[in-house]
Amino acid sequence: MNSRLAGIRTSFKGIDGFLVTDINNVRYFTGFSGSSGFLLITRTANFFVTDFRYKEQAGCEVKGWDIVIEKEKRAKTVSALAKKLGIKKVGFESSVSYGFFDALSKKGIVLKPFKDFIERLRAVKEEREKALIKEAVRRAESAFLAVKPYIRTGAKEKRLAVMLEENLKREGCKCVPFDIIIASGRNSSMPHARPSEKKLEAGDLVVIDWGGEAGGYFSDMTRTLLIRGSDTWEKRKIYKTVLEANRKAVSAISAGIDSREIDNSARDVIKQAGYAGCFGHGTGHGVGLQVHESPYITWNRKETIKENMVFTVEPGIYVPGTGGVRIEDMVLVRPKGAEVLTKLPRELEVI
Repeated sequence: MNSRLAGIRTSFKGIDGFLVTDINNVRYFTGFSGSSGFLLITRTANFFVTDFRYKEQAGCEVKGWDIVIEKEKRAKTVSALAKKLGIKKVGFESSVSYGFFDALSKKGIVLKPFKDFIERLRAVKEEREKALIKEAVRRAESAFLAVKPYIRTGAKEKRLAVMLEENLKREGCKCVPFDIIIASGRNSSMPHARPSEKKLEAGDLVVIDWGGEAGGYFSDMTRTLLIRGSDTWEKRKIYKTVLEANRKAVSAISAGIDSREIDNSARDVIKQAGYAGCFGHGTGHGVGLQVHESPYITWNRKETIKENMVFTVEPGIYVPGTGGVRIEDMVLVRPKGAEVLTKLPRELEVI
């Protein structure tokens, strides 16, 4: 945690302190797992502020910080702390609401926004974070394998999603990172389809997108299966193309490259196969305390890939009336190349 504080203090140019209000960033610095709190960090002091509901929890989870229990509105609490510490210029996350910004400004505090500053720090994972992410992957894969025998003709999407969530909890996940996607047949051409009462039918592509949790860190992966049936030639072609795009993108990863190169590697394969208009989302995104965080692997956002970043590689092809395929893996950036953290098979499975 000390190295993280040192990182944020490098921003102290023209400011006396930094206000952290995003609850995910609060957890990053303190380990606090509650839903309400903020931090005020100066050059020499660290204040963690929460309300009475979390007083006892904060005492257990937050170490090395001066804990303050707020009794007034948040802007008034910040103002009182700033006055006590003699600070007038405060950096803040640009994600704060206008109402909070306005209230602080009226207290006479000079505010300076910092866009994505902490998020960039979070993008490079420490050893403990990597271990938790790997455990989140293991839990997710184990839960999937427990449900896989039930993925067959006649099974309902919604029932399978419920079973997968139950098994994630049995594996130790305290929460499910996002709503599980199980989309079959005509539904699979919608990248974020919700599980329905539709039954799996012969010849259906079945897209399954889910994740696990461990110690507040998440995993995110997708596999696509094919239900045995007739007239599946194009579906197999689509799958083969997406698999090749996935492999090309993974092989393009190395520390120091432009994230757009990874996206281009996947997108070029899909374009050459004639499906350019069927892949409209980015190739990947960072995963950690949030399911979607920096870096973003897409065509319209430049980010320099760094060692120990963790992100997804998830090309897809979606053809209305035919179905969709997405193959999503999680990777850890090494000095030369990437370690694929997800271990489930990628070759097409016909069930």
